[in-house]
Amino acid sequence: MSDSKLNFKTVLAMTLGASLVAVGVYFFKFPNHFSMGGVSGLSILLGKVIPSTLVTPATINTVITLLYLVLGFVVLDHGFGLRTVYGSLVYSGLIQLLEWVCPLSSPLTNQKMLELFFAVILPALGSAILFNVDASTGGSDILAMILKKYTGLDAGRALLLSDIAIAASALLVFDIETGLFSLLGLILKSVIVDSVIESLNRKKSFLVVVHNPEPVCHFINDTMCRGATVWKAKGAYTNQDQYVVLTALSRHQAVQLRNYLKRTDPRAFMLITNSSEIFGKGFLRA
Repeated sequence: MSDSKLNFKTVLAMTLGASLVAVGVYFFKFPNHFSMGGVSGLSILLGKVIPSTLVTPATINTVITLLYLVLGFVVLDHGFGLRTVYGSLVYSGLIQLLEWVCPLSSPLTNQKMLELFFAVILPALGSAILFNVDASTGGSDILAMILKKYTGLDAGRALLLSDIAIAASALLVFDIETGLFSLLGLILKSVIVDSVIESLNRKKSFLVVVHNPEPVCHFINDTMCRGATVWKAKGAYTNQDQYVVLTALSRHQAVQLRNYLKRTDPRAFMLITNSSEIFGKGFLRA
């Protein structure tokens, strides 16, 4: 039952992430020619260079996405490939659907900076959701995951390295203003992706100093179904025996434990730390 629930939540997350990317790209990137890297940026450049009304950025986007999918299957594991296939199909399919249902001949507004923010935030948020479940919309995201796998770079930095050449090309294909907007958007996107991923993975690590660790461990193990580690210590000032309980919890569980200790052992000393990288059972895979 838990596996089915996990699979459903993963598919839901991939659908939401790919949809956010598609909406941001179609409504804000394409009409403003914001070439902030990735398949969408390359499609915008090629759409300008290729003198044909039949070859639209949306069509180019679909073709390049399929080519990158082949690269992903060859270099990365099949689990990533299958998830990326789904994300890519949702992303490309939604862009094609939007082109048919809601064709755009100009930007939605005349506020270019406002549209840049939406062109950055929506795809960055969607990409972060996808990265968090080891998926992608394809394209240069696959190159970013390859760089991350073999170089250990953060996802945002990997995206920046793989996309910067495309963004810089907007200076030559379009005008200086559009090129500078594209470069600015690329930098903002790489920062936001890392920030959102860190926020999605954020957990709480607890160090609790108590006289009697049994009630605390019982609450952690039985009520919250989490593990804990206990070791004996001694107070430097009081010279009294103490126990230190170490555990890692979600943000919601952290509030529960804090309220429990406040209610049952007000003298307990708590050290609570934010952490976005906790590896082990119940958390991230090492």
